[in-house]
Parts: sequence; structure tokens; C-alpha cells
Amino acid sequence: MKQHRVSLKDLAAELGVSIATVSRALRNSHEVGDELRERVQKLAKELNYRPNPFAQSLRSEAPKVIGVVVPNLVTHYYSAVLDGIEDYASQEGYSVIAINSHENYVKEEKAIDNFINMHVEGIIACLSQDTVDYSHFKEINKMGIPLVFFARTCLPELFSQVVANGAEAAEQATCHLLETGSRRVAFIGGPNHLDMVRRRKHGYLEALKQARIPIDRDIIICDKIDFESSRETALRLLSSENRPDAILAFNDIITYAAFDAIKTLGLRIPEDVAIIGFTDTDASAFVTPKLSSIEDQSHKTGALACELLMRNIAGDTKIYKEVVPMILKIRESSDKVRQGNLL
Repeated sequence: MKQHRVSLKDLAAELGVSIATVSRALRNSHEVGDELRERVQKLAKELNYRPNPFAQSLRSEAPKVIGVVVPNLVTHYYSAVLDGIEDYASQEGYSVIAINSHENYVKEEKAIDNFINMHVEGIIACLSQDTVDYSHFKEINKMGIPLVFFARTCLPELFSQVVANGAEAAEQATCHLLETGSRRVAFIGGPNHLDMVRRRKHGYLEALKQARIPIDRDIIICDKIDFESSRETALRLLSSENRPDAILAFNDIITYAAFDAIKTLGLRIPEDVAIIGFTDTDASAFVTPKLSSIEDQSHKTGALACELLMRNIAGDTKIYKEVVPMILKIRESSDKVRQGNLL
């Protein structure tokens, strides 16, 4: 059974004193004797009591606030997801506080701790690429705080989640590359422990198997999500003797890093190297050549995550998994056959 967040009322009931006395003891007021103050503070620590700064600062009812933690607010995807969350939350009378984890586990853990201390009504989260320890989320579950994951998720037995159909989308994109003249398709992804990476890699591998293309582990790279390291990976792959003739890139950062590497080496897109990226930025249609992309419905993802959170806050304890379809948009960067016919 989930625990609820411990309140002053709970502490007072346990000790058989008034709420005002507990409040004074926690503030080290001289109006409370040393022995009782120590008992109050000891119990508060044992029960993991956390003060509510909103309630302390406002005499009226505390504001309705939800917290959102994302890995990188700079990218278009996460900004668009946040827009979807904010739009839905505002319709329900909630404000949103967003914290950027900067793809760092420690910062993510601190963000969750801050939200607990702020007594937000619920939390929406996307894992940082560093996160392999989920204890801070298990604590959330024990405390009964509503939480919904999107995109990069964990603990599906405890929390609802909104994800994309990454495996199907990656398979579709890889099939397109193979059907339009590519034969040696590389996959550049993020860390293998992320479920999102595993789903997309699985779809890529399925397409190769169906086409009876031998799987070459040397051109399947799952590493840090970072522009410079991804660019170096792409440069290394494309400088090899048996270089790939196509790249499927995990997200927008890796996509544009690979795109830059191809250009740096003076290779032609798509004649020498075709490329498709998981990215929903509008810039895909404005680079040269125009970039084929697998696009998230990011605003819809955010709104749906917020809807599930609102259900949870309202008392719905069911665990949901919602899948938002991705959209493959074919442009100039992926079709070797069509580009060859135009020459």
C-alpha cells in the first residue's frame, strides 16, 4: 500500500499534541520544551516529513502546481512536449514548474527532491541519459505522489507512461533506406540502458533481418547523447574502409552531428551516404539537402502525459501505457534511387 505524504496533522496525532505545537517544535521555538521538541523532530525524521514552503508562505489554499523534469530544454522536442503539458495543465487550473536535468542523474534526483519539498500535486518526468538507479522514483511511489513518465521511461509496473512507437518507426525508416538503394545502414543511438534506445534499435535490427542483410555490430553505435561525441562517431564510421552508405540517427542531436560529419568529409547526401533522423524540428525541411525524418507528435505526447497525471491526481490508480504514433517524412536525404534518376 502506498504511503501518503506525512503532514503536521499526522505528526500531531502520533504524538498526541496540537498541530501548532508540532509546528513550533519543528521551528525550534522556545515555546516548546527541549524534550518534546526532540521527540517531534525525531518522529519527523523517522516518517520522512517534509515541510511545504507554499503552505508556509500562503494563508489561503496552496496553488495547484505540477513539476516536470526533462533532460534538455534547449531541444525542440522537449520544448514542444512542455508546451503540450502546459496547455493541458492550464485548462485544468494547474501551473507548471519545469526543471532541466541537463542529462545528469544527480541533477534529476535533485529536481525530484525539490518537487517533493515543494509539495507539488504530481510530477511528469523523462529520464536523463545517465539514469540507471531508479530509487528516487521508487520513493515517489512509496510516498503516493502521482508521477507519469514520457519518452524515456522506467518502472512500468509502478507508473503510467506515454511513449512513441519507436520500434515500428525505426523499422519503417530502415526499410525505406534499403528499398531506395542503401545496403550498409549504420545505427547511431544513445546509451543502451535507455528503453527508448532499445526500442528503436530493435526496429532497425528487425528491418535488416527481414531483408536478410547481415548485421554488422561495428556500425551499431550506442553511446552518449552529445553533439561532439556523436560527430566523432560518425566521422570515424564514415572514414573507415568499409564505410556505411546510410545512417539512422537516434535523435535530433545525433542526426545533425552525423549530418555535419558527412558534409565535413565532402560526401554527398544521399548519393554517398543517406540519412534519416528521429527529429521533429522544423529545421529538417530547411537544411540542404532536406532531411528525411521520423517525427514525434511531441505536443500531443505532453498533453497526454498531463491528462494521465490529472487522472492519477483525481484518484485513478490504474497504470496506463499510451503509445503516440510517429510520422516518417521522406525528403531528399534518404532516397538514393530517386536522387540518381534526377542526375
